[in-house]
Amino acid sequence: MTENLNIKKRKIGLALGGGGAKGLAHIGVIKEIERAGLEISYITGTSMGALVGAWYASTKDISTLEKLFLGVKKDDVYTAGKIARKHDGLIFKDSSIPDFLESHFSKFNFEDCKIPFKAIATDVKNGEQVVLEVGNIADAVRASTALPVVFSPVQIDGRLLMDGGFVNPVPADVVKEMGSDFVIAVDVSSKWFNLTEEHLNVLHVYALIAAAMSVIEYQIASRVLTSSADFVLRPNVLNHHWLDFGSARELIAHGEQEAHDKISEICAHVGHTMPEKAPFEKFMDLILYK
Repeated sequence: MTENLNIKKRKIGLALGGGGAKGLAHIGVIKEIERAGLEISYITGTSMGALVGAWYASTKDISTLEKLFLGVKKDDVYTAGKIARKHDGLIFKDSSIPDFLESHFSKFNFEDCKIPFKAIATDVKNGEQVVLEVGNIADAVRASTALPVVFSPVQIDGRLLMDGGFVNPVPADVVKEMGSDFVIAVDVSSKWFNLTEEHLNVLHVYALIAAAMSVIEYQIASRVLTSSADFVLRPNVLNHHWLDFGSARELIAHGEQEAHDKISEICAHVGHTMPEKAPFEKFMDLILYK
């Protein structure tokens, strides 16, 4: 009896990985976790995972973020080559999305979060991991998502910071250290990337950068996840491009599908009983999840 009570009190930590637009799958994962009635006690995020994680940690409202990205069309996003030539780091042709996110995050400090949250960045000077946990969340999200060539590094407390994917693509170890008893990691990017002659062609330098990042993330994430994650979710998004924000609906659905397929197993691990679904909900499950 005592053992069951201890299991039910396990604190769940959620580690959200980087991956550009592929990180929209995190939205679907969180939606499914909410449906199951699970409570998240801690969140960490890298790059796009930091953006989604910071949003949910500060609001506990994932539906608003989902609606925001569902409004993005393929033509609303610049190509990688265009982004680099402009030298301003703008991804969206319309400024409404970044302006909305910036206005939201600028209101919050880490101390204001409803769920304890930390973001991961990389020190440009020495390549060290920097765990951002105090101060303004907007600065932290900008630093964690500052992919070289696309975005300028961000200076925080005298350190010049860039994308956290170079040091910790899926920060399961950090959320474990925060006090998590059960760590769910969501990996949307790390895989071994088979380089081809096309990727090695100088005309495809941006594909080469993406390939290099994939190799780095694969090597680092595999070690961190093996040692620190109790459960790893890998939504089926690896064939999407990191700028594929126009496929938000599909990417979010992939996150929902992966979490839906594994949620019963997760609940069993943490001693959680899922709420009974109404007949209509069961019917919709048959349609949406095959």
